[in-house]
This record gives sequence, structure tokens and C-alpha cells, in this order.
Amino acid sequence: MQTFLFAPYFANAVVENSTCGALIAEGSEKAACGQSLWGYAAAVAGLLIAITSPFLGALADGRGRRKPWMMGLALVFLAGLSTLWLATPGASVPTIALVLAGFIVATLAAELMGVFSNAIMTGLVPKDELGRLSGTGWAVGYFGGLASLALVAGFLVPLPEEAKTLLGLDPLLQLNAIEHQGDRITGPFAALWFSLFIIPFFLFVPDKRPPVHTLASRKSAGAELWDTLKSLPSMPSLLIFLLARMLYTDGLTAIFTFGGIYGASVFNWGPLELGIFGIVLTLVGAFGALIGGRLDDKLGPKTVIIGALIILLAGAIGILSVDKTHILFTTEVAMKAEASKPFTSIGEQVFLAFAVIVGLVAAPVQAASRSLLARLAPAEKMTQFFGLFAFSGKVTAFLAPFLVAFVTQVSGSQRIGMSAVLAFLIIGAVMMLFVKTNRRAA
Repeated sequence: MQTFLFAPYFANAVVENSTCGALIAEGSEKAACGQSLWGYAAAVAGLLIAITSPFLGALADGRGRRKPWMMGLALVFLAGLSTLWLATPGASVPTIALVLAGFIVATLAAELMGVFSNAIMTGLVPKDELGRLSGTGWAVGYFGGLASLALVAGFLVPLPEEAKTLLGLDPLLQLNAIEHQGDRITGPFAALWFSLFIIPFFLFVPDKRPPVHTLASRKSAGAELWDTLKSLPSMPSLLIFLLARMLYTDGLTAIFTFGGIYGASVFNWGPLELGIFGIVLTLVGAFGALIGGRLDDKLGPKTVIIGALIILLAGAIGILSVDKTHILFTTEVAMKAEASKPFTSIGEQVFLAFAVIVGLVAAPVQAASRSLLARLAPAEKMTQFFGLFAFSGKVTAFLAPFLVAFVTQVSGSQRIGMSAVLAFLIIGAVMMLFVKTNRRAA
């Protein structure tokens, strides 16, 4: 939804530059208005997450069952996803506003569900296995994404201007290509996919029983959050880590939010190319998560995070070095020919290579971050700090998408707009150098 299929479609086909009027400079790239609107919507979602997640994190810490919260948020999530079906090409301003509202609501609900699922995770395995569980969890998620993308490309959506799917089969659904129903169906399909695979969670994953009249249960969520925040200065490495993660997570989120949009705009990718792009990166990400989990055990999570961020920075710069007629900023290449096969141009191949680098290290960064928190946080407050961990990842989640949207709007260039994310990765990596991972230092 956010990276491979719907976001690029929204920016390139749903929104026209005239929608933004004078806010977009005359002569701007075709998708500049769409990328700006998507970026502002992502920023609004991030701001709402930052406001609400700390208190939900406090509620998740020793305050009883989490599954009822998950159920309510799941229903909101499904409603938001289903709204995306309304995003017809050249949609009216009210329809665009409704679609963006659905995206914001779905993003908010998904991230808040993560607060509760992370709290549940800490009670499923011993603490010394949390790193492996975290890495395996990311890998399983990638494989699930791969399966869903393959199902859409192989059975549901026909190839552009053809009657057969990627597997040469008749589509299971008769979708109108002129109205881009193949792109729009991704919203309802994602809702159906989520509904199916959340069932085992509700049936089989154990939930924590309500606490029995403890002091913590009598405190408000705000009071518990304040107690946790006051304790941070006495744990400098943990504080630095949370601040560093706040920044590099912002940059990583922005890369995944706008990477597909940028590629689709540069090479005029349709559903076929975006589907292949998504399948490749998802498969690479799954193996990256598995490898990162093993390296976490051998080298430590801090080493994995710093190394992955350096590689991620190189991949992001490489992606930005590609445009319609250049690679590596200055090397001229032939423009992608119209009606040519996917990924046959030099520019596409170089773009894909750098994107693979990003996909390979993205999951280890996120999985090792959870593992590092388990090593730094006090054992008696582990769940509280996982709530704060969720907060640190969202408190400025609006900032990187906002800067990308703002710089894109002012410059009229998607490349210049996306370059804003590099600063978040650089500063986050430098701050991680000052994190001490031994328990005494923490």
C-alpha cells in the first residue's frame, strides 16, 4: 500500500498538479503535487501517532488485556483501507481528501496496533531470545507481503493492455483498466488479507491477564508515562539510543513512503513494474531480516544498526543519483523506451540495484533496534520501555514526510524533495556511536 502499489498510483494518476494550484511551481514534475499531498497526509498520520502512542504504551504496560484494543483498532484499520477504492484517476478534490483521510486513519490504526503487539511480544519468549524473535518476525512479515503481491500479480490483476495476468492466467476479477481498478483494488484486498491473517492472533496468542490491584493499575497513563520519562536521564545510553532511533526511523519511513513514488515517476511504471519491484524488495528484505537476526547474536545489535545505516545511506544516495537520462548523477544513459519490457533500461536496472541494497538492510535496522532496547532497558520496566520505544519511533514521524513534501513543493523536484531524508540517517548513525551497550553503562 505505502511503497509499491497504491502510493505511486495516487501520486502519478489520481492527483493532477492543477489540484495544488499556485502551491506548486509552474513547470513542476508531473507527480510533484501528488507526492506533496501524500507527504502531508503521512505527516498528519505521524503527528497523530506521536500524540496518542505514548499514552497507549502506558496503558499496555501492566494494565490488562491488549486484544480488545487490537480488535477496535483493526476495525478502524479496515475502514481506512477500504476507502482507498474511491481513488479514481483525476478524482475531485473532495474525493482526494476522503482518500487521504482513509490513508491517515489506516496508518494511525496500524501503528497503534504495534504498540500493543510489541507489549505482547515481550511475554512470548525469554529475554535472551527477543532478538531472534524480532528478526524472524520482520522476515515472516516480508514473506507475507511477498505472498500477497504474488497473488495480486499472478491471479487478480492483468498485465497493462493485456487480458492475462503475470502467470498467463485469466484474472479472477474483471477489472476496468481505464478506471485503474487494478490499482484501486489494493486497498480492499489489503483489508481482506489482514482480516484473514489476524484471526490466528486473536485465537491462539496468549494475552496478559488484568493486574490485581497494584499501584501501577491505580496510576493514570499520563502519570506512568511521566515516571518513565523522569527516569531517562539516569540511563544516558538508553536516552541517546531512543533519540537516535527517532531520527533514523523517520528517514527510513520516508524512503519507503516515497521510494516507489519516485521510481514510478522517473520510469512511468505501471502495476506490472511496481509489482515486480515490490516482489524483489520484499524477498530481499525477508532474507535481510533473517541474516540480520543472526548477526545480532554474533556482533551485537549496535554494530548491526550502525553498519546497516551506513549501507542504507549509500543505497539512498544511489537511488537519488538516477533520473530519466542519468545514473550516478552525471553518467548519461538512454531514456526508457515506451512500451519496453520491465527493467530493460540501464536506468531501471541501476535504480533496482540500489533499491535492493536499501531493502536488504532496512529490516535488520528495525529488528536490531528492538533487540537493543531489550539489552538496555531495566528488566523490571521492560514493558514500559517498549511503550516508550514505540513513542520514540513516532514522536517525530511527521517530520521527514513533511520535509519531503515541503521541499518537493518549493523546488518542484521529487529528487530534491527526497534528499531531505539523508540528514536523518546521518545524524541517527552518528548518535548511535555514543551508545554503550554493556548493562553497567546503561
